[in-house]
Amino acid sequence: MRVRKLTIAAMALAAGLSLTACQNDDDGTDRSAAPPAASTASSSTGGSDSAGSDQQGGTDSEGKTPNGTGGTGGTGGTGGTGGTGGTGGTDEDGKAAKCRTDELEITATDATIGGDDRGTVAVDLKNGGGRDCSLAGYAGVDVKTNSGTLSAERTGESAPSVVLADGDTVTFGITYPINDSGGSGVRVTGLVVTPPDETKSVTLDWPGGATLPVTDGSGTPVRVGPLGSAGQGG
Repeated sequence: MRVRKLTIAAMALAAGLSLTACQNDDDGTDRSAAPPAASTASSSTGGSDSAGSDQQGGTDSEGKTPNGTGGTGGTGGTGGTGGTGGTGGTDEDGKAAKCRTDELEITATDATIGGDDRGTVAVDLKNGGGRDCSLAGYAGVDVKTNSGTLSAERTGESAPSVVLADGDTVTFGITYPINDSGGSGVRVTGLVVTPPDETKSVTLDWPGGATLPVTDGSGTPVRVGPLGSAGQGG
């Protein structure tokens, strides 16, 4: 009876060991093995696009740079050069600009020819402006006297245009009646000359006869010739 009890106890112990072994086999995992390393997410530099292109530098799905270099701005249109100004000695038409009073050296001399019934004063206009300039027509002439101012009448001759190079001179003549009446006449005190197309005048000493005859207006007037009428004024 005792022998039977021992045999049953031994069988129970063996069954318990067998059950424990089965439970260990069911886990399917070797507890002593190191667990697998956790996967590490790779960090993308800029990320890849749908075509697998590395997006470094910001490339697009076709690998092209989306931010292309901006189109080169057109160079601004060159502004037209301003019209070339006159050279100082020419006008808009390319002709010599007119002579100004301040550019002219104006002098007067006695040019009376002996035996003539009229006296003559020659007036020189010399270009001292350092450039070519032009003159045309008649100068304005006033004779100052102790009885007032006499304005010279034009002779009516053709009045050409002349171009004076720097240093050149043009001359015109003034004629006046000679006082041979025996009387004191009208005393001349000065000569006023205004170049053609100018308003500024110059006053000169009168180089002719000291007096003019007194007249009621019926006598010979003071006259002025055009430019280029050297000596006699007409």
